[in-house]
Amino acid sequence: MRRKTRIPPSPLPQRDGVDPVRVRLPQQGPWATVREHLRERLSGAGPGVVDALFEDGLVVGADGRAVAPDAGYEPGLFVWFHRELPAEPRVPFPIEVVYRDEHIVVADKPHFLATTPRGSHVTETALARLRRELELPSLGAAHRLDRLTAGLVLFTVRPEERGAYQALFRDRRVHKEYEAIAAYDAGLGLPRTVRSRIVKERGVPAAREVAGEPNAVSRVEAAEHRADGLARYRLLPRTGQTHQLRVHMSALGVPLLGDPLYPTVLPPVPAGDFRRPLQLLARALEFTDPVTGREHRFRSARTLAAWSAYAEWASDH
Repeated sequence: MRRKTRIPPSPLPQRDGVDPVRVRLPQQGPWATVREHLRERLSGAGPGVVDALFEDGLVVGADGRAVAPDAGYEPGLFVWFHRELPAEPRVPFPIEVVYRDEHIVVADKPHFLATTPRGSHVTETALARLRRELELPSLGAAHRLDRLTAGLVLFTVRPEERGAYQALFRDRRVHKEYEAIAAYDAGLGLPRTVRSRIVKERGVPAAREVAGEPNAVSRVEAAEHRADGLARYRLLPRTGQTHQLRVHMSALGVPLLGDPLYPTVLPPVPAGDFRRPLQLLARALEFTDPVTGREHRFRSARTLAAWSAYAEWASDH
């Protein structure tokens, strides 16, 4: 049985609530030095970026000492460094903490704020903000919401307990309820359970349905509708595929208001444009705490703008 490699603790502190990058060198490869490997691995960072990190002593080993620019390649070696953080427009909406104890934090995330650092969204993420605001550098996410979706997200305080909470979502032991606004269709025939196979390819913005064994299951219910043609839907995902609820609602012929991907991929909006948010909200989370045994039931206090003030929402473009 192969022994699991122990990951040393990071020798570098966080910056703005963001962890340093950790790289483990592969066991085999053609590289003569650590720098050669990082040049290849980080080829998309731009010319001279890796060399500058080494020349400035910013790549360090587990002991916190700078790795020399000519240090020989060492299979399995861990190194750390801080990447240059991108300039990000601040998402001008607060993130609310609805519950906190010594094990978990439940936050009510606004639209447009990513859950965890990824791509061009690094410091302007729910995780980085909460680490700074709550002074909890060990905080981690137990699951994620899409950047465009608002609502409840579960974070863990202690790294050694994170796996237990992540398992709740992996094993489908969390009751999740979403609210969405879309057009009303009297002939849709709700409630119904939608089952399909969804695939999401790397580098392609939108997921798609394909033939095959279903891997995505959603319960769709109509909560209420109005004379202006809008309806409020209650969505209960049984699985957690990327963009699952958005794909299923679009396939039913009632795509969510404000959706830039379904049914049609629209041109990206300019950075800092926070108008017309996707009308999807993670309204409720319910689960049995795997550490304390407590029964938790949380509800978001947010409202969807298209339902409360549609004329204003629709004219804001």
